[in-house]
Amino acid sequence: MKLTNLLSFNPFPKTATPQLLKVAKPFFAMLAGDQTLKPVKEMATALTQMPASELVVKHLQNNPAAVAMIEERYMAKPHNLDELLQYPEESLGHIYASTMKAKGFSAEDLYTTASIHSDVSYINARIGQTHDLWHIITGFDTSDLGEIGLQAFYLAQFPDPLATMLIANSLIAVTLLIPEELPKLLQAIAKGWEMGSKAKPLFPQKWEENWEKPLTEWQTELNIQSVAFSIINY
Repeated sequence: MKLTNLLSFNPFPKTATPQLLKVAKPFFAMLAGDQTLKPVKEMATALTQMPASELVVKHLQNNPAAVAMIEERYMAKPHNLDELLQYPEESLGHIYASTMKAKGFSAEDLYTTASIHSDVSYINARIGQTHDLWHIITGFDTSDLGEIGLQAFYLAQFPDPLATMLIANSLIAVTLLIPEELPKLLQAIAKGWEMGSKAKPLFPQKWEENWEKPLTEWQTELNIQSVAFSIINY
C-alpha cells in the first residue's frame, strides 16, 4: 500500500464514526488533564459498543470458572470496610480495608452506576468492583505509574480495550509532556505485562468469599510475586 493510501485508509464503516467519537472525547479529555473518574467511565461505557469488548467475553469463555461467574452474574455485596477491619491483619480483607480507608477510596464509585444487561456490561461492572483488590493482590500502587502497570496486568490476562486505551493515553501524555519519565512508564508496562502473563486468571476469583485468607496465600496460589513499589514509584 502506498503511503498516500495508507494515510487516508479508514478501516471503520461510516456507521461506526459516532461511537468512535464517544471514545475519543473522554480520551482527549484525559490528555488535556482531566484526572477524575468521569472520562474513564465515559470511555468504558463507549467501548462496550465496540467489537473489542466482545473479544474479552470470548477470551474469558475459555475459562470454566469465568464462564460460571458470567452466567451467574456474580456481584458481591458492597464492601463494608469497618467489618473487614475485624479480620486478622495479614488477611486480604483487613489489608484491603485499611488501604481503602487510608486513601479515602470506595469500590462502589467504580461500578454502582453501571447497568448490567449483557456479558460485556457484567464483566465491566465486576472489574470495577474488584479493581482496588487487584491493586492489593498485585502490589501495584495507585500512583500514575502503578495504575498503568495494573492496566498492563489486565491486558495480559484478557484483551481489555479500556486497558489498551489507558495505556495508549499515558504513552502519548508522557511522550509529549514529560518525556524524561518514559523509561519508567515503559518499565511499569513491561512489569505489569510480565506479571499478568505468569499469573493464574484473577477475574473468576470470588475474593469476597475468602476475606480471611492471608494476602500472601492468595498471591502464592495465583502465582503472583508482588511488585516492588520502588520499581514503579516516581
